[in-house]
Amino acid sequence: MDWDRIEGNWKSFKGKAKQQWGRLTDDDLDVVEGRREELEGRLQRYYGFEKDRARNEVDQWLKSL
Repeated sequence: MDWDRIEGNWKSFKGKAKQQWGRLTDDDLDVVEGRREELEGRLQRYYGFEKDRARNEVDQWLKSL
């Protein structure tokens, strides 16, 4: 799956993102609006991930979909 598909259908993927990263609130996910960089930034903020780790987390999540 590619990120363009996620971005275009963000409303249907929000729940899956919430399951993966439970610290993110619905408001956070509304702000993300399918933007990968925004999601990675929120993961850095809430989980304390380094930039590379946040990118890897999103990559792994993308592969699992």
